[in-house]
Amino acid sequence: MKKHSVVIYKNLPAFVADRADGDKWVVSWCASRATESGRKAVYAEQKVREKDVLVLCEDEATSLDAVLAFADGALAEGSAVRQQVAEAYELLASDGETAASPVSFPELAALVRGEARADESWGIYAAVKASLAFAEKADGGALSFVPRTAGEIAALRARLHEKEHAEADRAAFLQRLKDGRLLPDDARYMGDVESFALGQTDKCRTMHEAHIKETPERAHRLLLDTGVWDVTRNPYPLRWGLSAKSAREGLAAPPDEERVAVPGVSYAIDSMWSNDPDDAIAFDGEFLWVHIADPASTVLPDGPVDRAARARGATLYIPEGASRMLCEDSLADYALGLSPQSRALSFKIRLDERGDLADCAVLRTMVAVERLTYEEADARKDEAGLAPLFAIAARNAERRRKAGAVQITLPEVHITVDAETKRVAIEPRAETRSAEVVREAMLLAGEGAARFAFRNGIPFPFVSQEAPDIPADIPAGWAGQFRLRRCMRRRTVSLTPSQHAGLGLGMYSQVTSPLRRYGDLIGHEQLRAFLSGRALIDKATMLARMSEGDAAAAATHKAERQSNMHWTLVYLLQNPGWTGEAVCVERQPKQSVFLIPALGMETAIAGAGDIALNAVVTVKPTKIDLPLLEATFAPC
Repeated sequence: MKKHSVVIYKNLPAFVADRADGDKWVVSWCASRATESGRKAVYAEQKVREKDVLVLCEDEATSLDAVLAFADGALAEGSAVRQQVAEAYELLASDGETAASPVSFPELAALVRGEARADESWGIYAAVKASLAFAEKADGGALSFVPRTAGEIAALRARLHEKEHAEADRAAFLQRLKDGRLLPDDARYMGDVESFALGQTDKCRTMHEAHIKETPERAHRLLLDTGVWDVTRNPYPLRWGLSAKSAREGLAAPPDEERVAVPGVSYAIDSMWSNDPDDAIAFDGEFLWVHIADPASTVLPDGPVDRAARARGATLYIPEGASRMLCEDSLADYALGLSPQSRALSFKIRLDERGDLADCAVLRTMVAVERLTYEEADARKDEAGLAPLFAIAARNAERRRKAGAVQITLPEVHITVDAETKRVAIEPRAETRSAEVVREAMLLAGEGAARFAFRNGIPFPFVSQEAPDIPADIPAGWAGQFRLRRCMRRRTVSLTPSQHAGLGLGMYSQVTSPLRRYGDLIGHEQLRAFLSGRALIDKATMLARMSEGDAAAAATHKAERQSNMHWTLVYLLQNPGWTGEAVCVERQPKQSVFLIPALGMETAIAGAGDIALNAVVTVKPTKIDLPLLEATFAPC
């Protein structure tokens, strides 16, 4: 770099005025130019090092004014310099299709003008950049240009054109959005609307600029209107911050530890759709055995797997499939009945002559498990291995009923979605006696675990529920079940055992699904620590982890309910001629509440007349609002 040479500083032309102290130079650059109002150029000076500038021409320039004046003419539309740049490109670009070799800026300037002059250097540089025909390269302070191919030039011009017109195009889009006449191509503007609809952002620029109220439901509707989403898009897991994939954190192989070999066969009884069995039951003539999957044998408190499971709270079950709290690979080692012998944490329960729980031991076991569906278990209920389980369940259900337990039975459905076609199927869940058997065995295990933990001073997640205030005039049928459900109080999880009135139990804890629920998993961690003589999780830490897991599980359950409703409405959209029976479960002055068993949903219907409770009418959907998760029905 020499005195009076021309350089580029901060992407602007600069004139090297003089050498400063050390390795610095003083450069003069134009901070502003003259305008139509007559404001004159304002120059600024700055001390710089050579590495801070890019040399255009080392020859002496007359002045910065001269450099700028030539550039003004060079950049004018149809100028001689612009024409000369185009001619230089034709000479250097080969066939315009294949990449050409780079050429230094001095060589290019000489080719454009016949001679490289300092006063003209910035004008030539600016004209070359404006032509789009050359790509700039600066390597180690040496400036060169590479002729672009015809395709590269066309693509660059298209991008610049889009950028130049972006503001006007967006304004036109916003007007169409306000007018409700969106075009299919408008989907390209909807990225922030999609992020907002999925709960990934809390504001939406597009909706704000269009003066549309910023709610996830309105964003959902806009995405449907523009075709960005179709009706099968389920936003609710992501909206609740949940992953659509199972946990990645892998569990170690089960440890080699001493386990009690339980004789005979135990039964893992579940629905035909289940593929993660985590409990099995048996009666040996003296003890009821409830065997539970044992992932806590390797999941360490506050280890990576524990923290990941706590963040999820529970396995997410939606019609598209399961997003598991523990990694998918863990099922092979820890689910029950997937191999000839299964490792379990078992509750060995002794019942007294009245059917009350007399004692419960907790053991690490090895168990032979046979898997059965509810229907298969019902068909084999009189077999020697299963008959005692049905008898124990019936007696325990009666014991709890006498203690004030409230059993609510309402119709349920199972919803599935075909992964390829996105067609929805809804099937009723059949009532089976074996489902009651499993439920009562799990309740006995929960009661036994709670007593075991309380007796041994183990900080533990006890589940309780206050007694409901049930009126005397509960009607029969589903109307009565609906009324009972309205009476129930919320459950509470704490470190202090208390009555679970809804179950008719003096104390209770959930411990039977450690593969699916974090509360159960942390309970198992405490039980195994006690059995092994290790330090227990203290009360304050236990309470904090329980609360975190419970909050995450609550989000999971909300996403499940909303996903099920979403797919139910999609089912109705896919079957526009659908009709079905609805049962009146609550009468109100202006509209009555109906239960639709085939859909597993409730709805309020206006104008149903003076209908009796439990009366059945045939209904059809008249309006379906997918973003609001609402359907309106009317009698046929």
